[in-house]
Amino acid sequence: MNDRKNLTLLLLLTLILPTILVAQKKQRPNIVYIMSDDHAYQAVSAYGHGLNHTPNIDRLAKEGIMFTRATVTNSLCAPSRAVLLTGKHSFINGKIDNEASFDWSQDNFAKILQRNGYQTALIGKIHMDGIPAGFDHSAVLIDQGEYYNPNFIVNGKKRQMTGYVSDLTTDMVLDWIDNRDPEKPFCVLYHQKAPHREWLPALRHIKQYTAMRFPEPATLFDDFQNRGTAAKTAEMNILKHMNWAGDSKIPPSLMDELGLKEYMSWDKAAFDNNLGRMSEKERATWDSVYMPIMADFRMHYPKMSQDELLRWRYQRYMQDYLGTVAAVDEGVGKLLDYLAENDLDENTIVVYTSDQGFYLGEHGWFDKRFMYEESLRTPLLVRYPQEIAPGRKSDALVQNLDFAPTLLDFAGVKPPKDMQGESFRPLATGDTQKWRDVVYYTYYEYPSIHMVKRHYGIRTDRYKLIHFYYDVDEWELYDLEKDPAELNNIFDDPSYSDVRKMMIDKLKTVRERYHDSPENDQRFLQKKG
Repeated sequence: MNDRKNLTLLLLLTLILPTILVAQKKQRPNIVYIMSDDHAYQAVSAYGHGLNHTPNIDRLAKEGIMFTRATVTNSLCAPSRAVLLTGKHSFINGKIDNEASFDWSQDNFAKILQRNGYQTALIGKIHMDGIPAGFDHSAVLIDQGEYYNPNFIVNGKKRQMTGYVSDLTTDMVLDWIDNRDPEKPFCVLYHQKAPHREWLPALRHIKQYTAMRFPEPATLFDDFQNRGTAAKTAEMNILKHMNWAGDSKIPPSLMDELGLKEYMSWDKAAFDNNLGRMSEKERATWDSVYMPIMADFRMHYPKMSQDELLRWRYQRYMQDYLGTVAAVDEGVGKLLDYLAENDLDENTIVVYTSDQGFYLGEHGWFDKRFMYEESLRTPLLVRYPQEIAPGRKSDALVQNLDFAPTLLDFAGVKPPKDMQGESFRPLATGDTQKWRDVVYYTYYEYPSIHMVKRHYGIRTDRYKLIHFYYDVDEWELYDLEKDPAELNNIFDDPSYSDVRKMMIDKLKTVRERYHDSPENDQRFLQKKG
């Protein structure tokens, strides 16, 4: 009798087990989308530039896929986030610059996931007014946010929190995942403020990073001889346009003593406001590290040449910028460990990226905005053990335009037809090598801070074409194979006449494909005015 029961049970298991396994395989993945702010790909050690070490972010490259030529459609904080959410170019979703309002009533991929049974959360920086729509839970920084003891808007209510912003953001993400409904898949947008200006590291990192020295980029002293008006007139030079107090951390009293003038009207105020958020103990720790640096600067400044001063400011910039990256990397490690400890790592897609690229002294610059490589390109690493083999690399021209349709695709949801991006899931999983051969870029925030002129353009595997307009009418063409640093504009070079024609024709086709036009340019000019 028992043998018969055992045989029956065995037969039932034989029939049911494959069904259970298939169901497990079809379980919808969780999604953790990590986006830092202004994190240059040069400052992710997996990309091989040797500036710093990011062991936890590098884990995603080792355990998943690293995209080496991921780009953005508009290298600016808020517009980049709008493109992420909507899967549409700035001229379609309406968020053309940091000043334009964003219409939260339009559809976005988080709303679509909600409608398809996902729990959703947005935690960290969004840099757009209004209560984020599409999220069951939101805890977002106000505007740019603060590094020390920051204010958050938690589900519509303002709340000041004690601690360092990168740590707080990480902890809130883990707390939300921990308290989710375990019966439903989840998607959380984990948005770090760092390493955005004014680059204030966690106090545990300041002693280490202020003692470090970093290699100078080859173009730190770029003179822009073979470039147009836009590069020559942009206001993002580390020596000339970076704030002394807010950015380089020179106290306002020392600025006055040395006769250093504010470049931006909020220079001294930024220093006072940022450090004023600290407790007495925190400020004492800060002063114990930074005040000796400033005493040394006070002694040497009168004899420093302009080149020496640029070099000094570059090192100060890198120390603080890369110091803020350290806490971001630690947060990624904490998240990955949490997923593993809670058996969530196998069925969770983890994306690491930034809202755009950033200049780390290349061309003597800080900031972003231009279509040149350091600003256009962004880090992108994706881990999903169920579909993505470890250690993969792709040089495909993927964009932030593609995030929404890709995440929807992984979730088993068909992206809406009006999304302009494409799912790069087949690239990530190795199902295809076919992909677009050109990406399109627009930039509108001019005249404004940093004075980067309005432009649009395309990039292919080898060439880049840029049109600057509004108060100029200038074209630039670069051969990225021969000139990866983009030092020589070859638009008028007769030997590239065929390439120029090909790229102009391709630009026209791409603009039509994405429904952009000269009329759009004029419409946004009028809006700015």
